Amino acid sequence: MTEFSSRVERVSISGIREVFEAAGEDAINMGLGQPDFPAPDHAREAAREAIAAGEADAYTSNMGTQALREAIAEKFRRDQGIDADPGAIIATAGGSEALHVAMEAHVDPGQEVIVPDPGFVSYENLTHLAGGDPKPVGLREDLTLDPGAVEEAITDDTAAFVVNSPANPTGAVGSEADMREFARIADEHDVLCLSDEVYEHIVFEGEHHSPMKFADSDNVAVVGACSKTYSMTGWRLGWIHAAGDRIDRMLRVHQYVQACASAPAQYAAEAALTGPQDQVEEMAAEFERRRDVLLDALEDMGLETPTPEGAFYVMPKVPDGFVDACIERGLVIVPGRAFGERGEGYARISYATDMAEIEAAIGIMREAVAAVR
Repeated sequence: MTEFSSRVERVSISGIREVFEAAGEDAINMGLGQPDFPAPDHAREAAREAIAAGEADAYTSNMGTQALREAIAEKFRRDQGIDADPGAIIATAGGSEALHVAMEAHVDPGQEVIVPDPGFVSYENLTHLAGGDPKPVGLREDLTLDPGAVEEAITDDTAAFVVNSPANPTGAVGSEADMREFARIADEHDVLCLSDEVYEHIVFEGEHHSPMKFADSDNVAVVGACSKTYSMTGWRLGWIHAAGDRIDRMLRVHQYVQACASAPAQYAAEAALTGPQDQVEEMAAEFERRRDVLLDALEDMGLETPTPEGAFYVMPKVPDGFVDACIERGLVIVPGRAFGERGEGYARISYATDMAEIEAAIGIMREAVAAVR
């Protein structure tokens, strides 16, 4: 009889994927967290040049090329005023691998990882794969993560807590005051704050703040990626930045599961980070325009929707049967329960698609609301 590890048996297939398959190929897809813009031309050209010159044929350093890690360190200085050391940065196969190596390096079997609920689907499952126990914490009414709730959930078994701002699936952006509190909690309780900041440049109101900026200890690690900022999801290039001992332990995991991030993607990422940033600003402005159209329509339908201040998702409260009614009519949206138990009664709608499809989707949602009320 075939037996599998207890770790993998605790992991489920993503609820997002199940929705895609149920809707069919011709559906309007507002379930996918993928920008509908091309990657920057200068990033593509850098990869082509590296390939043509034979520079992308071999392994790079396990940690990534020196030039890329210097570009990432400069990004931290430029955007957050964080004095990042290139030697404390690992280039990874997207933000997903960065989260994985962080969990594997810090979580022992039976230890707890505090995660937002609803929250990104990987947090609980990567905790399971590390042998740990996810400890979901509910969000405030505005769908932001409450530092007080996180601190209250900490026990002697807590290895880490996850912060995600701007957040998937909610679009919520944590305040500077909250980020200062998360840094304090990590310092005072001597636990890892794993800060997922892959949407850092898609902010509509206020600004993004990293808890690393406010930490007095080495207990904050930051995950970033080119995926959302530069519309490079398929390039699979991310990073993790942490203190020396922490980055050393994560490197021990990374070198065996990945060896190094894709070399062509590293050259493209370096160019994206150091080149013109106009497209980033244009994308954010367009996402904000789409958000406003969608929010107005949801309000007109009578669906209570906290205003997302970043990323490209809205998460309205929806009546029973609404998601299924949308899928039956050819619109992919994701039920909130895919992101945790407290997501029940919500739906995640991505507006990382063009305005014509958004307008068509609004028509379907109006039909769905009428059908289930």
